[in-house]
Amino acid sequence: MSDMNSILEPGMLVRHPQQPDWGTGQVQSNIAGRITVNFREVGKVVIDGTRVELVPVFDP
Repeated sequence: MSDMNSILEPGMLVRHPQQPDWGTGQVQSNIAGRITVNFREVGKVVIDGTRVELVPVFDP
């Protein structure tokens, strides 16, 4: 898991760098590098944190 993904906690807002059309998502869980995010446009997605570094959103 990347350093940035390791700080993600439930409730934080993120974007997927390769899927900008998914919009902003809210982290649901971050367990052992598997990050569950609920995105506005596509719903709940489980992301492998070792392959994708999510981008935190501080100003939605």
